[in-house]
Amino acid sequence: MTTKLQVVGGGKMGEALLGGLVADGWAAAGELHVAEPDDSRRDALVAAIPGLSVGPDPVAGADTLVAVKPDVVPVVCEVLAGLGVTRVLSIAAGVRLATFESVLGEGVPVVRAMPNTPSLVGVGAAAIAAGTAAGPDDLEWAAGILSAVGTVVVVDEPLLDAVTGLSGSGPAYVFLLAEALIDAGEAAGLPRETAAALTGQTLLGAATLLHRGDDPPATLRQNVTSKGGTTAAGLAVFEESGFRDLVREVVAAATERSRELGDS
Repeated sequence: MTTKLQVVGGGKMGEALLGGLVADGWAAAGELHVAEPDDSRRDALVAAIPGLSVGPDPVAGADTLVAVKPDVVPVVCEVLAGLGVTRVLSIAAGVRLATFESVLGEGVPVVRAMPNTPSLVGVGAAAIAAGTAAGPDDLEWAAGILSAVGTVVVVDEPLLDAVTGLSGSGPAYVFLLAEALIDAGEAAGLPRETAAALTGQTLLGAATLLHRGDDPPATLRQNVTSKGGTTAAGLAVFEESGFRDLVREVVAAATERSRELGDS
């Protein structure tokens, strides 16, 4: 069976994408190959996705998703160049398009992506950027792969640092908010397990309203807020504490760190 896509690196993100592609009907399991050096990880992938092609090494002449740690990207690119890779989608964090293009050679289309961890449960957010040889068809190909596990937007590569600061790191900001809400609920007298259950469902519900509806966040916030009511009292503390400025600083700090890592 012809390999429609090979994934170099069989970690959790690679597994999530493979599972999403099979579930969406993008490819049959046998049309997907995973190059993963760890024996136990290969066994786990085959158990999770029966019929998947696995091996320790990449195959020749295939469209390729690079899902390895950034420090091994140069070595992987050298191997792929020798195998005549047709095009590449990278989810290796912080690795610039120029790094891939310098090793893979002129004319090989490369698309760089920044997905986030909710991709592991099929509700991720990713941004993609095209390299110098990548055209609209290559972007459509990359978007088709990543959309199996979430939403995809197209940006210019310099904006991927801002994407990293916002949606790439964003889940951690939400988890920190969840921790704080649980602590606050407990401090207000709720049993911790009750506060945790209410927090999780509240965040899920609010995110679902935002995702499924047509109203912007400001409208949704206003719908919950009665003048002089409990929500207004709570929101006033946020505003008085400079909450919006704090969030802006958080995203800016993460964006700047992404730039530094990409330049190192």
